[in-house]
Amino acid sequence: MRFVIITGVSGAGKSQAMKCLEDIGFFCVDNLPPELIPKFAEISSKTRGKMEKIAMVIDIRGGELFKDLLPGLEGLKEAGLPYEILFLEASDSVLIKRYKESRRMHPLAPEGSLIKGIHEERRILTEVKKKANHIIDTSSMTPRQLKEEIVKIFVEGRVFSGLIININSFGFKYGIPIDSDLVFDVRFLPNPFYEKSLKELTGLNEAVKEYVMKSPETKEFLDRVTDLLEFLIPNYIKEGKTQLVIGIGCTGGKHRSVVIADSLHKILSEKQHTVFVDHRDIGKDRGGVTR
Repeated sequence: MRFVIITGVSGAGKSQAMKCLEDIGFFCVDNLPPELIPKFAEISSKTRGKMEKIAMVIDIRGGELFKDLLPGLEGLKEAGLPYEILFLEASDSVLIKRYKESRRMHPLAPEGSLIKGIHEERRILTEVKKKANHIIDTSSMTPRQLKEEIVKIFVEGRVFSGLIININSFGFKYGIPIDSDLVFDVRFLPNPFYEKSLKELTGLNEAVKEYVMKSPETKEFLDRVTDLLEFLIPNYIKEGKTQLVIGIGCTGGKHRSVVIADSLHKILSEKQHTVFVDHRDIGKDRGGVTR
């Protein structure tokens, strides 16, 4: 039997994670009182295989009852029932934005400061987070990306390093993405903009890709950046970093940055890193190109 506890900070996407697990065959329970976890697991184990995969959301909505979570998990351990903890995280700024958009109140700040409620919740969750098997930072993730990550962990059985890498192509004339951890300027590469047959195309087009990639500087740049990231990533993970945002910029965010971002995405994915790519400005000059 596979038993998963979904927890984490309010607003990080626990309900969405539960829906994802439900879609891949888990029997899901929301907000079960923690002291009932051992009893529920015992009952589930007697269903003769009818409830082989179980997931439940346990969080601070339970108020004072939440303090029973760690004793409840200890009860599972004593009963010989293995479990996993999926902990969902997000940055303070993202949580505040999500709460303001949803117009919901934080469970620990019904009448007070939202940021104080968030910080108090983080304090309460400290010990649970330390015990988590899987920590996912959803700050820059879409629901689709979260589902992909959950499928990797709970269906494909891939080991999740704890670091999610987001690669964003952009145009410097539209500004550097404010959430970037690392920014690489690729405006030194040959520019397809000045080729009449390529100007109106984007970096998603094979002709543009070939034009950018044929430059010796492009290959050397990718090799050097890859070496740098292979050095940085394990050290980021060791220090507890859960998300790395890489910005790749050219003038308009339409040609060179798109090609390089896609190439870097392919390289890091083949090295078994968890990577997502987004082309922020690819459609700015031609009315909304999407990928």
